[in-house]
Amino acid sequence: MSQTVAAFLRCPRCGNENTADSFACNFCGFRLKVERIEKIKFFRRYEAQWTAPYPLYRKIFYLFVSAPRAFHDINHKRSKAPGWWIVLFCSLLYGLMGLAFASHFNFDDLTTFSVGQFLFNLSFFVSFFVFGFCSQTIFFGILIWLFTKGANYAVGFSDKLERRFEGIGAAKKKYKDTDISPFSIYKGGTMLHIEGAYKFKMLLCAFTPFLLINAIKILIVLFAFPTINSSNISSVNDSILAVMFESPIWGMLDVIDALTISIWVPILMTLAIRELSNSSTTRVLISTIIVGVIVAILFYFLRPTLFG
Repeated sequence: MSQTVAAFLRCPRCGNENTADSFACNFCGFRLKVERIEKIKFFRRYEAQWTAPYPLYRKIFYLFVSAPRAFHDINHKRSKAPGWWIVLFCSLLYGLMGLAFASHFNFDDLTTFSVGQFLFNLSFFVSFFVFGFCSQTIFFGILIWLFTKGANYAVGFSDKLERRFEGIGAAKKKYKDTDISPFSIYKGGTMLHIEGAYKFKMLLCAFTPFLLINAIKILIVLFAFPTINSSNISSVNDSILAVMFESPIWGMLDVIDALTISIWVPILMTLAIRELSNSSTTRVLISTIIVGVIVAILFYFLRPTLFG
């Protein structure tokens, strides 16, 4: 599965010692073991010297175009991980999705640019924003728990974190005083040791794809859903919301979410777990893909009303 580059614990590039199960140097990022999957550019470990954290917009940009580079940066300053920002931005997109839904409702007693129309649109935005924030926080939290369980079976993820971050206070003194090799070319590697794990914030970054996915869903809702006039509602039971929720377009939205959960999110989750625990890419990827596919099947593809 892997080709050993260095059969000893001391990194050949910076001279610092690493544990036997390390796949990359904890100080300079030099790859101590090269896995076959890392020949693929998207999975290749980023080895450049870290100097300072990227600004928020660059972190999110690299999570789309160069995820190993993004997680390499985030892992060095985990307290600045943009996980909650991603949840917030996704929730704001949910609010805009609510406005897209509202644009399909035509009421005879509401005129364009009226106070009533503004309050109607505002209620949809706020409702969808609150729903998006609560539902996504819970859903992402459940997924992180499931991915963590899978990584525990694959590489002992939780045990690695406990060994690595249990004594943060002692680690600060240890790595600042005597543990760094006098020949080290990479003093910034201490950031990997003297800061807490911030596991939840870092793993939330794996859900960055939903920024793009939610934007795509907004366009689908805006252009694909039917526009409904209140005068066309035939009965009390046949409400506007009932007509809207019976649309087969919901099936398309569910399929997009399912593919994201089963493919894109597991890949980013693999990179996040790999960087956080310095583990095998292949083993973590297998576990995250399995969890993602199972969740996609249970939450989306088994719905009896998938296509309306």
